[in-house]
Amino acid sequence: MSTGVLSALTVRGRCLLAASCAAVVCALVLDERDLLRVAVFAAALPLLALVVSLSARTGLHARRELTPQRVEVGGETSVRLRLTSTGGLPPSDPVVLDEVPHGLGGPVRYRLNGLLPASGSLVEYTVRPRLRGVHRLGPARCRVEDPFGLVVFDRHLAGTSRLVAVPEVVPLTGSPPWGEGGRENSGTPRAGHGADDATLREYRHGDDLRRVHWKTTARRDELMVRVTETPQHGAITVLLDHRSAAHRGTGNQSSLEWAVSAAASVCLHLRECGRRVRLVDVAGNHLGPGEFSGHPDGGWGEDPILESLALLQPTASRELLPDGAPDTDRDLVAILGNTTPAGAEALTSARPENTRGAVILLDTTGWTEPGGEHRDMVSATAHRFRRAGWNVTTVDSPATSVSHAWERLYARDEPFDALGSEP
Repeated sequence: MSTGVLSALTVRGRCLLAASCAAVVCALVLDERDLLRVAVFAAALPLLALVVSLSARTGLHARRELTPQRVEVGGETSVRLRLTSTGGLPPSDPVVLDEVPHGLGGPVRYRLNGLLPASGSLVEYTVRPRLRGVHRLGPARCRVEDPFGLVVFDRHLAGTSRLVAVPEVVPLTGSPPWGEGGRENSGTPRAGHGADDATLREYRHGDDLRRVHWKTTARRDELMVRVTETPQHGAITVLLDHRSAAHRGTGNQSSLEWAVSAAASVCLHLRECGRRVRLVDVAGNHLGPGEFSGHPDGGWGEDPILESLALLQPTASRELLPDGAPDTDRDLVAILGNTTPAGAEALTSARPENTRGAVILLDTTGWTEPGGEHRDMVSATAHRFRRAGWNVTTVDSPATSVSHAWERLYARDEPFDALGSEP
């Protein structure tokens, strides 16, 4: 009998078998025939229970249903395990065991008392994911014991089911005052005055000399070139900073989870406002199926952008957009963790002057050290973005709601320091 089969013996069954074997040896040494008979019977009992249990059929089948299969973090999903029987059950009442991750509450056990009715039986429970991601429920097994408790074994009933916990989506109001038919004046000095100057910038190495605007060049005493690319009206790129070094905190209370929830809320809100939206990570890769436009079908829980965010993992990269800024012909909304003024300089200088930008900048020390001294660098970074004409708001506490940060992002005359702090 193989080791795998013997593993079905319980502790009681193994102890009885070991004691019986020892008694057999003693009976042979002492020439005690009565002891030998008792020892052989005791050794045969767990082996007989093992053979009978393995040959018995449970006659059980199971089917798992999840409603819904995608749920926001903190939401509820109802799980129904439908059990049907095609034959008699073992002598002892079996236990149905459905494996559930400990983060969702742990395994679920259900004991069957007697035969199942013809309509079957329903095991129903609720799970509440506390972390975004893809969770696996199952497999479901039927655990059977013999009447003496000597043998226990599992029979497979159902495979695994996929539960997607998407980030929380916060309802937002308002939208950027740019990106649609017109765009507001950023307050950033342009290359002169007039309609022509609105599409001019300083000469950069590699620019085509045929694009030099000589009239403005003579007036400013420096080479100025025409900008040929024009922003796509209504098209916005949302940049999510998911560098592990740029965030602090653990679990669903980390600054990364706040940023992911903010990215989901902003993307879906902008799409609800009729904008064409792309979501990219710090490597410039598109998250989801590219561009999103129009209203979501089947509700937000069915939106592919949410599943892409549910699967998103932090990256070890320490650089913000090492391959250059993405979608330079579109306006940009960036949700950033710890970022230096040099990083802000690199991001703003890589984009044409005729595109607009907005930044939700996290002071992540607030996620681990309330009142931590990190504001100097955050203020300097925010100042660098504002010098480039970008809208900026800073968030220094996980208690700050995404909706509050979004409202402050486009508020006029916003103070330079952190959201919720005194100027």
